[in-house]
Amino acid sequence: MAILAQGVGWAVVLGFGAFFAIFMTLLSLAQARYQGEVQTSEMFMTAGRSIKTGLTASAVVSAWTWAATLLQSSTVAYKYGVSGPFWYASGATIQVLLFAILAVEVKRKAPNAHTFLEIIRIRFGGTAHLVFMAFGLATNLIVTAMLILGGSAVVTSLTGMSTYAACLFIPIGVTFYVVAGGLKATFLTDYVHTAFIYVIILLFGFTVYATSPLVGSPSKLYDLLSRAAVAHPVTNNQGGEYLTMASSGGLIFGIINIVGNFGTVFVDQAYWQRAIAARPSSTVLGYLIGGLCWFAIPFFLATTLGLAGVGLESDPAFPTYPDRLDAASVSAGLVATSAAVALLGSGGALAILILVFMAVTSASSAELIAVASIVTYDVYRTYFKPTASGKELVNFSHGVIGVFGVVMGCLGIALDRIGVSLGYLYLLMGVIVSPAVAPIFLSLTWRKLNAAAAIGSCVFGFACGIAAWLAVAYHESGVLDLASTGNDNPMLAGNLVSLGASALFAVVVSLLSPADFDWEVTKTGLQQLAEPEDTDMALVAEEEDPDKLDKAAKFAYTSSIVLSVVLILVWPIPMYLSNYVFSKPFFTGWVAFGLAWSLVAAAIVIFLPIWESRAGVVHFFQGVSADLSGKSKKATSSSSKAALDTGAAGAASAPKTRSEDEFITVA
Repeated sequence: MAILAQGVGWAVVLGFGAFFAIFMTLLSLAQARYQGEVQTSEMFMTAGRSIKTGLTASAVVSAWTWAATLLQSSTVAYKYGVSGPFWYASGATIQVLLFAILAVEVKRKAPNAHTFLEIIRIRFGGTAHLVFMAFGLATNLIVTAMLILGGSAVVTSLTGMSTYAACLFIPIGVTFYVVAGGLKATFLTDYVHTAFIYVIILLFGFTVYATSPLVGSPSKLYDLLSRAAVAHPVTNNQGGEYLTMASSGGLIFGIINIVGNFGTVFVDQAYWQRAIAARPSSTVLGYLIGGLCWFAIPFFLATTLGLAGVGLESDPAFPTYPDRLDAASVSAGLVATSAAVALLGSGGALAILILVFMAVTSASSAELIAVASIVTYDVYRTYFKPTASGKELVNFSHGVIGVFGVVMGCLGIALDRIGVSLGYLYLLMGVIVSPAVAPIFLSLTWRKLNAAAAIGSCVFGFACGIAAWLAVAYHESGVLDLASTGNDNPMLAGNLVSLGASALFAVVVSLLSPADFDWEVTKTGLQQLAEPEDTDMALVAEEEDPDKLDKAAKFAYTSSIVLSVVLILVWPIPMYLSNYVFSKPFFTGWVAFGLAWSLVAAAIVIFLPIWESRAGVVHFFQGVSADLSGKSKKATSSSSKAALDTGAAGAASAPKTRSEDEFITVA
C-alpha cells in the first residue's frame, strides 16, 4: 500500500529530523545569548525545575502520545466499535491523572531528586535500587520498541521505504536535538509536535464529519457502521453492532489497557522527569490538564479514523477493496492509515505520516532523556564516579543518548525480524512492568512499606504474572507461540496477576513488619549538584511553602481519584450493563462531544504555554531585534527580572536564577 513515493519517506524521516536538530541547536545558542542560560547538568536534566503549567501539560500530552496512541486506538475501534476508542482513552488517561499524586509528593518529600530511582535507593538501599532500575530500563525499552515499530510500520506501508532503514533513521534527528538542548529541548519540541498533532487530528475530524464525499456527516457514518455490522457483526457485542458500549471484547481490552498503562507511566522515568522539571505550583495542574487534554487524542482520532475504516471497507476508495484488512495489517496498526488514504488519497497518507512521525519523535525524545538520566545519575554517578562534576555528567549523558539512539533502531529491527507486532507488545507491556507499580507508588505515600516488601513484591508479581499469562495461553491453545500468547484472555490474566500479586505482597509483608520511614531522609539525603552558573537556581520561597504543598497534595488526591472513577466506572459501566445500541442522534452527540473536547484541548495545549510566557517571549524577540539592529546591551538585574517571566515555549528559565541577573536585553 505504498501510496507515496519512497523519497517522501526519506524526506520526512531525515528532513524533519534535521530540521528539529538544527532548530534546537540554534535555540540553545539563542537562549545562551539572550537569557544567559548555561547548559549545566541541572539545566540539562531538570530544565531548572521551573517549567510552568502549560508547558508541563503539553509535555505530558506529548510524552503519552505514542505511535500506539494514534494507531492502536484505531485498531480497537475497528475491532470493537465505539467502545474501543473510549476504553483506549479512559484506560490510559487515569494513570496520568493519578500520577499527579506522585508528582506533588516528589516536590514535598524529595524536592532535589533527579530520578525516581534515587528515591528508591535512599529509602530502601542498593539491592532495591538495582531491582527497580531493571524494571525502569525495561519500561524504557518496551516503550521505545513500540514507538519504533509503529513508526516504521507506517513509513513502510505508505512509502515503501525499508523498515530497517526507518527503524535506524527515525531516532537520529531526535538524538541530535536532545544532545543539543537536553530536557528543555524535549519540552520545546514536545510543544511544537503536539500542536501539529492536534491540528492534523482536527483536520481528519472535519473531513470525516463535514466535508468528505465518502462520509461527510455523523449520520452517514452511522449508516455505514450499521451496514458493516450486518456484513460482519462484532463477536460479543450487543447485537453484533459497532455502535454500542456493550462489548465484552472492548471491556476486556479496557481492563488490560488500564493495568498495563500503570506500568508505563509509574515506572517510566520520562513522567518523573516532567514532574521534577515542573514548578511546585504547576505540578498538579500540569498533570491533570495534560491527562484530560490527552484523552481527546485517542478518543476523537479513533472515533474518526477507526470507525471510518470500518465503514469505508466496502468502498472502492479503500486501499484493500474488495477485501477487508488482514489480521497482520490490523495488528500492525494500519487501520488509521488505510482510512486516511481512502478519505484523502495521497494527502491523507502524507498527513498520517507526519502525524505518526511527530508522535514517535516527541515520545522518543522523552525516552532518550529518561534513559540518560537513569544511566548518568543512578549508574555512573552512584556506582562509578560519585565526585563527577557537572560538566562530566553532561558529557557522559551525551554519550548515553547517542548509544541509546542506536539501540532504539536495532531493537525495532530485532522485534520486527521475530514477528512481534505493535499490538502484541502493547498488550504484553503490563505483564512485564506492572509488578513495580504498587511499591513505587507506596514508596512516596506510605511510611510502613519496608525494603523486603518493596523488593519482594516486584519479583513475586513478575513471576506470578508470567506464569498466569503462559498458563492461560497453554490451557486455551495447547501450544505456546506468538498467536496463543497474544490472545485476549492470556494477556488479561497476566496483566491482572502482575499488578495484583505485587500490590498484595507489598501490603501484607509491610503490615507484618511495618517500617516507620522519616520523609526527612529523602528531603535531605538528595542534593542538587551546585555549580557556579546555577548556584542561585532555587524556587521562590512561596512555592516551597509546606502548607501550600500540603494543600496541593490534598487537591491532587481528591481530583485525580474522582476523575478516574468517573472515567472508568461512572461513565462506561452503566452503558455497558444497559446493552444500549446508539441511536443516530445519540451517535451524533457522541461525535460532537469528542470534537468539542478536542477543540478545547488543542486550544489549551497550544495557547496556554504562550500566554504564561508572554513577557519572556516578547523579551526574547526584542533581544533578537536588538542584535539585528546593533543596539543590544546588558540589562540591569531589575530590568531583566521585570521583563522575564519564563518556563514556557521558547523562553524558559528558573525564577531567581543567575541567568536573569545576566540577561541581555534591549536598551
